[in-house]
Amino acid sequence: MPQALKHLDILVHGKVQKVYYRASTKAVADVMKIRGTVKNLPNGSVQIEAEGNPLDLESFLEWCHEGPEDAQVTQVEVKEGELRHHKNFVVVKR
Repeated sequence: MPQALKHLDILVHGKVQKVYYRASTKAVADVMKIRGTVKNLPNGSVQIEAEGNPLDLESFLEWCHEGPEDAQVTQVEVKEGELRHHKNFVVVKR
């Protein structure tokens, strides 16, 4: 029986802008079959909505703590939210 999907709201803090964090997040999400969005926030952090099965989300979250090579993640805030039934993973431009 397939696992139920979960929705996570993720805020990533640190040096996470101008280091290809959004593009890398999309690439990782696509490989892991995670759906949702990623966008830069004015305060320098990155906001992610992620939906997928719990095991894939766990692996995705581990990646979010590292990010791409030049990123320096200092904090990751995570909370569960309501499913929004995203169809794919999208980089949101400001």
